[in-house]
Amino acid sequence: MRVAAIDCGTNSIRLLVAEIDDSGLHDLAREMTVVRLGQGVDATGSFAPEAIERTEKALAEYVGIIDRLGGVDAVRMVATSATRDADNRQVFFDMTRRVLAPVAKDAVAEVISGDEEARLSFAGAVGDLDPADGPFLVVDLGGGSTELVLGDADGVRAAYSADIGCVRLTERCLESDPPTEAERRAGQAFVEERLEPAFDAVPVRDARTWVGVAGTMTTLSAVAQNLPAYDPDRIHLSRIPFTDLRDVCDRLVGMTRADRSALGPMHPGRVDVIGGGSIIAATLAERIGAEAGIDTLVVSEHDILDGIALSVARG
Repeated sequence: MRVAAIDCGTNSIRLLVAEIDDSGLHDLAREMTVVRLGQGVDATGSFAPEAIERTEKALAEYVGIIDRLGGVDAVRMVATSATRDADNRQVFFDMTRRVLAPVAKDAVAEVISGDEEARLSFAGAVGDLDPADGPFLVVDLGGGSTELVLGDADGVRAAYSADIGCVRLTERCLESDPPTEAERRAGQAFVEERLEPAFDAVPVRDARTWVGVAGTMTTLSAVAQNLPAYDPDRIHLSRIPFTDLRDVCDRLVGMTRADRSALGPMHPGRVDVIGGGSIIAATLAERIGAEAGIDTLVVSEHDILDGIALSVARG
C-alpha cells in the first residue's frame, strides 16, 4: 500500500510518502517546509492571511511530489495545535480540500485532539527502538504544543498535550535579540506553568528512556554533535547526555539570530524560535531527570508523520 501522510503544525508542514508492507514503512519522499501557520494565533486567535498563503503554496508543492511519484492509495492530512486554536479555521479547511483534490478527492485536513497527536507521535517514534528499553517517554516538542506520552510495547499508558511550544513561547515572552535575562526568566516560568499538568497526568517516574521528536529536538541533536549540515542519518537515534543538552540549550538561547543563522544545521525557519524550544527542552530535562533518573535524551527522526502513515495502513 502506498500512502501520503501530511502533518501541518504551528511552525511547519511536512510530507511523508511511503510504501507500507509487512516489514514496515519504506520512504519514497520526506519533506519539511517552515510556513509558520500559527503566526500570531496565540495573540489574535485567528490565522493570518499570509500564513494561509504560505501553507497553501507548500501544500501545492507536496501535491506535485505525490503526482510525480505516480499517486497514492490514500492521503491523510492532520492539523494540530494552531488549527485547534484558530477561530477562522474553516478558511484553512477549504484551502486544503481544494489543493488536495487532484490526488485525493474530498480529502481535507482533519484537526486531531492533543491526545491523538500524542498517540500518533508515540507510534512513529518507538518503531526503531528496542522494546526492552521501555517504558518510553516520548516528547513531541512542537510550535504550539508539547505532547508527553508514556508507553511500551503494549501501547500508550498515559498522554497529555500541553499548550506550550517554541512558537507560542517565543511570541509570548522572547522579544529581544538575544532575549534579556528577564525575558528568559519569564519564559522559564511560563514553561513550568504549562508543563505542570502534563507531569501530573503522565507518570514520568516509570520511564526508562526519554525519546524526543520534531524539529526542535532534531536541531538540538545536530548542534550538540557539531554537525556541519543537517544529517538525518546521524541525528536519528542519537543520544545526548543531559550535560551536553543543557549546554547547547543555554548557548542557543543566548545567541543572536544572526549567530544562530550561521550554524550549519540550522534551518532558516527555526532561527527565531529555537531559543524558545531550547528553554522548553532544558526544563523537560531537569524535571525528567529528577523524576525518572534519566540522564540522556534519545532523538528520533521518526515521529507523528510515521504514525499518521501507519494509521492509514491499519485503517
